[in-house]
Parts: sequence; structure tokens; C-alpha cells
Amino acid sequence: MVKVAFICVHNSCRSQIAEALGKYFAGDVLECYSAGTEKQPQINQDAVRLIKQLYGIDMERTQFSKLISEIPPVDIVITMGCNVTCPFLPCKYREDWGLDDPTGKDDHEFKKVISTIENKILELSCKAKDIVNA
Repeated sequence: MVKVAFICVHNSCRSQIAEALGKYFAGDVLECYSAGTEKQPQINQDAVRLIKQLYGIDMERTQFSKLISEIPPVDIVITMGCNVTCPFLPCKYREDWGLDDPTGKDDHEFKKVISTIENKILELSCKAKDIVNA
């Protein structure tokens, strides 16, 4: 399995969505983690609600905010587009998805970000083994 980390500053919204959808859509190929440079006491409640509504995934039951130092070594690092310099995290491949943070926005904006993450997860799952074996 290819280990991938989805990294965002607070590890409460986009990176958590990516972890949940990565496990859901590509759990046979990707071992997914999310983490941040800071922790939040809970995952973004709009993200929790919409992921449960759209996919039946209960993120609050299975996920929590973690620091980068709390995840195992990974092959791939995906940053969400936080416009900050992330601390160095060793990996074979790194990519930034440049996603706007939907926090505080309406469901339509959240769903656009969720859809983009879903599509990027599916693309990543198809090329992950080639990336790490290159």
C-alpha cells in the first residue's frame, strides 16, 4: 500500500475530507492519513455533516485532528493549498492541490471542494504506485 498524508494547517476540514474520501474510494491502494501544523478540538462540523450526508461516512467516529509528528512515515505528501510553508515531511513525491478553505462558506462551496477532492483522490489512486516506484 502507498502511504499518503494530506496536510493542512489546522487538520480540521480539507485534509480531513481527503483522508475520509481516500479511505472510502482508494482504501485498497492508499493508506491515508491527515495531519496539520496545529490541532483543532474537533473536525469542521460542516465537513462532518456533508461527508455523512453525501457518502455515509461518519468522520467524527473515525477521525480526529493530528499533528504532522503524530503520523507514520509516508510515500506521498499532498498539501491542501494553505499558502503557508509546511514543515519538511520526508516523502518520495509531494503535490499541492491548491484548494480554497470552505470554512464559513455555504454548502455549495463545501460541495465544490468535496467534489474536487473526490476527483483528485481517484486520480491519485490510479497513479500512486507509479509515483513511488519512479
